[in-house]
Amino acid sequence: MLAAEVDGFLAQLALEKGVSSNTLDAYAHDIRCFIDFLDAALQKDAAISQVTHLEIRAYLASLQKARYSRRTIARRLACVRSFFAYLCRRGICATNPARGVSAPKLGRMLPRFLHERDMESFIQCPPADTPLGLRDRAILETLYAAGLRVGELVGLDIGDADLERGFVRAFGKGAKERVVPLGDRAVDALKEYIERGRPALAGTRPAPGALFLNYRGGRLSARAVQTMVDRYIRQVSIDKKISPHAIRHSFATHLLDHGADLRAVQELLGHVSISTTQIYTHVTREKLKLVYDRAHPRA
Repeated sequence: MLAAEVDGFLAQLALEKGVSSNTLDAYAHDIRCFIDFLDAALQKDAAISQVTHLEIRAYLASLQKARYSRRTIARRLACVRSFFAYLCRRGICATNPARGVSAPKLGRMLPRFLHERDMESFIQCPPADTPLGLRDRAILETLYAAGLRVGELVGLDIGDADLERGFVRAFGKGAKERVVPLGDRAVDALKEYIERGRPALAGTRPAPGALFLNYRGGRLSARAVQTMVDRYIRQVSIDKKISPHAIRHSFATHLLDHGADLRAVQELLGHVSISTTQIYTHVTREKLKLVYDRAHPRA
């Protein structure tokens, strides 16, 4: 019975909220961890409707004891709260026991990003004389030029890139569409890849319409992009743990460093709320403080 409700909850997230497959996998993992805890803490035949705020708090305490981060605990609580809200709408639970349980306070984390010189070296890593090198160069240029999420990048089809006008159409969270400009270098890299790299990767059975292909001709995965980023980061000896999302952070940070308007950056990133974008202003303030400390005679 409960397995069916979990499946229904996940199906609702996919259909009504349009969450990405990665987010859906995270929800599935988090809710099943909670159910495993209930199975151990309660009788096996105990109904989900019998769960109270005490069990929710005990679950959070178990996560804290296992030394999960505050951010992970808060995410798991949010997942449990959403699940019980779904059960309430279905009439399975009368109230949401997680509603009154407080999440741990989170410190504001500044995003990781690459400085401009490091980014330039990083993008130059892929070789320009192999199909995979052409593909990787086009990927890095596109991520940096358009500030895309990796899920948006691997979801691109050839028709989404308008190289004549220098734009790319991306589908972000909730399947929201936005059109983002591409710089000349990204356009050139994409043209080289489409003309010389992609045909060599496509083979006889390419993924229909997919812009970025793997070596078997299928659509490239987000994990493959992460592996590729890790490889080139090691090549340039940058002593940071960099994810593809850090390239998006670099995109926003560098735009603001060069005077871009915060509202414009919000639109380019596809953020619903400007408060999400404002975290990058803290990064630029840190940079200004560093410049001040180095340059002012009385700093």
